[in-house]
Amino acid sequence: MSKTKTAEFADTIEMPSFDVSKATDQFRAFAEKGVEQSKEAYSKFKSGAEEAQKTMENTFETARNVHSELSLKAIAALRSNAETGFAHLEALAGAKSLSEIVELQTAFLRKRVEATVEQAKDFQSVASKAAEEVSKPVKTAFEKALKELKAA
Repeated sequence: MSKTKTAEFADTIEMPSFDVSKATDQFRAFAEKGVEQSKEAYSKFKSGAEEAQKTMENTFETARNVHSELSLKAIAALRSNAETGFAHLEALAGAKSLSEIVELQTAFLRKRVEATVEQAKDFQSVASKAAEEVSKPVKTAFEKALKELKAA
């Protein structure tokens, strides 16, 4: 029997062989590369999370300190206002005439307005300082992250 053209053609074409050991090596290399990339990503994520935790702890600590300072200022203002009010009542109780009462009341109101303005300035100063101190750790962390992002 003679070979047909199709048979001759089939004899000249070589079918690729599948080597399982090479495929296993390639799969192993691919898996190891994936594991390395995963470890690297986890490490970056972990360090980022730790930095975020430290930033939040610093922010909350600062907020607690600022809250204490504002509370003490408020207590001092309330105490001062109460003492001034009682002193004014004592002075009014000892007044001998209506003109003296009007004079005491006018002086008291003028002093209260001045004291209120001064207390408001103190609170504004402390509140501005507080806002700056509380936002500073977050601002620093954000700037650092932005700088690292630009570098990457």
